[in-house]
Amino acid sequence: MIRVQDLWKSYGEVEALRGVSLSVAPGEIIGLLGPNGAGKTTLMKILTGYLHPTAGTAEVGGLDVVAEPEAVQQLIGYLPENAPLYPELTVQSYLKMMADLRQIPPSEQRARLSAAIHAVGLADRLTRPIGTLSKGYRQRVGLAQAILHQPKLLILDEPTNGLDPTQIVEVRHLIQRLAAHSTVLVSTHILSEVEATCDRAIIIMRGEVKADARLAALAATADAVVSIAAAAEEERVLAGLTTLHGAKHAEVVSRHDQQITYRVHGDSERDLCPAIYQLAKENNWLLSELYRDVRTLEAVFNELATAGGGV
Repeated sequence: MIRVQDLWKSYGEVEALRGVSLSVAPGEIIGLLGPNGAGKTTLMKILTGYLHPTAGTAEVGGLDVVAEPEAVQQLIGYLPENAPLYPELTVQSYLKMMADLRQIPPSEQRARLSAAIHAVGLADRLTRPIGTLSKGYRQRVGLAQAILHQPKLLILDEPTNGLDPTQIVEVRHLIQRLAAHSTVLVSTHILSEVEATCDRAIIIMRGEVKADARLAALAATADAVVSIAAAAEEERVLAGLTTLHGAKHAEVVSRHDQQITYRVHGDSERDLCPAIYQLAKENNWLLSELYRDVRTLEAVFNELATAGGGV
């Protein structure tokens, strides 16, 4: 659905994007992450045809965003961080105007409007001027206009901005439902939102893609954690764990209730758990816990920000 190849964007001497390449398949929910100024908004504006890249190519649905911007925009629903709404219009009149601008046939408008309004919970606000709505409800209006024409690609910039916790959960569920018919690109700085909603994360820092993987792959580590009854001789356990193929070293991380917990540091992507289980079985060690260690998305993000590397 999205194909970006060696994309650059410069503002004078400032390089907002530096050789960004990525692809997104139909139906995926992608979390676009990065600190302020990382290049996320610039990338989204290029995909929507609002900005032209300095170099490189970007395609949406097989269409070049520079050569065929209007055709691309027909495929996209876009909610910018601050949706451009008309405060003097009522919710109903604004959405009707957007349906006309989207060239939705009059015979289909009623059904499309009803679907969008109920999807975002605006049925009891239709006659209210947009300017009198809370920030959360204005965000809902922006979401409604973005999904009105049933786009193949939905681009959401901070979609839960200004919403209360209940509304945030509702938007998460809405995004997941929309993915049945649309590819969804969600830009946010709230890492928990990506973990709760997305299939995959793309992390951009200083205009470059630093990580691009499914969340499970980003979270996986080469380490394993195992708890063994303290009756097993600690030094012998450490020596055995360290000699396993793929293990760098092992260490004790805690002692509690007659259990000793060890961390085995791996030197590759190999899962050490089967080998640890077999070692324990051979030595009659009593296991109470064994799992491959994982990192939170926050830990991955902070690691990339500190190290400046890529995943």
